[in-house]
This record gives sequence, C-alpha cells and structure tokens, in this order.
Amino acid sequence: MKKTAKAAGEVAVKALLDKYACPVPFHRVRTTFLGQIATPQMAISPLAIIKGLWGGELPVFDSIDELNALLEALVQGLWNELTRHQKRNQPFRLTRTLMEESPANLGLYGRTRLEELGGFLDGLFLGADSIDLPERAHEAVMHLIELRTMMEGLCELVTRDPVDKGPAALTTTFKHLRGLTRIMETEIHEAVLSCTRARRQMLETIPTTKPTMH
Repeated sequence: MKKTAKAAGEVAVKALLDKYACPVPFHRVRTTFLGQIATPQMAISPLAIIKGLWGGELPVFDSIDELNALLEALVQGLWNELTRHQKRNQPFRLTRTLMEESPANLGLYGRTRLEELGGFLDGLFLGADSIDLPERAHEAVMHLIELRTMMEGLCELVTRDPVDKGPAALTTTFKHLRGLTRIMETEIHEAVLSCTRARRQMLETIPTTKPTMH
C-alpha cells in the first residue's frame, strides 16, 4: 500500500525534528500546534511558534534552503494539516502506537498522553496564566487538566513501583487507558470547535466596510 500524503508528511516532519535535535517529541508538537490553532488569542507568529520548539531560538542551518524546508514542513505541512480539525466531522486523534502490554510500555503510554495533553494546553494558553474561553472550551479544559493529573499519577506509579502485576492486570489497565484516550480526544476536539466558533463570531462583529473618504 502506498503511504498517504498525511503519513508521508509526518515522516518528513519527524525526520527534520530529529535532524535538528528538536527537544520536543513529534506527538507533543502535534498537540501544541493544535492548541495554538484553537487559541482565542489572535496574534500568532508562526516563526515564533517554531522557535519555541527549540526554546526560543532556531537551530543552526547550513543554508537558507534548509530553513525554508523546515518552515515548509512545519507550517505549510503539519500546521495546515491540523487546521482541518476545526470541523465537526474531522475529529483529532492522539498518537496510536502498537505496543506489547508490559510495565515499561504502560509507563511509555502514560508519558505520551501526558506530553500530548501538556502540549495542547500550552499551545492553547500561549504562555498565559489564564485566558478567556467560551463555556464548552472551559469545561473541556477542566476535564483535560484532570486527565493530565491522572497521567502524571500513572507515570509516577510506574516509576516508583514497576513490578509486573500480571498479564490480566496489565490488560485491564491498558484497556482503561484506551478508554481515557477516547475521552481526551473528545474533549480536545470540543475545545477546538468551541474556540473556533467563538473566534468566528468575534470576527463577524468586526466592521468590514471601508470608511467614507471626504
């Protein structure tokens, strides 16, 4: 089977993030971008967002072509791909990885979800301590914060007590996590849709007629 354009684009982005030693893993980059797409804060600089992945400064490039390739992959590729999740019929999906049900992978699963939730919330707030959100988005964010706390607890538990509790217990825990993943996806999507509606309504109230020249 041929790779889809989306899959090929993600592979290209991952390769570039690895090439330039980006400290932010790809799964968190996705959710951070999605949060920034949804945020009610209107002034967003794509270049500043990309710099933020490297702590505020772009990596060193050998040529302007390399810089352009990175910008194209992240902005015209990944960012634009994620904007489609502003539609009701295009729900966002967190990273899916086939893995054996083991204590180590349980910790990896929890850490991935923790980083994804953290990325979305960081992107949505854009460094602010608080922001004004429409009611449904506020409700979704409260749920996501609770889920993030649960993932923090899971990661701490696995680190502190990594003893295998047996295959049946692991299977039950993984099943529970998959259920929580679906809840996370629902709340992320509802937050995005709610913010998108609010931003659209705000833009509609801005006068678009040109002033009369005298």
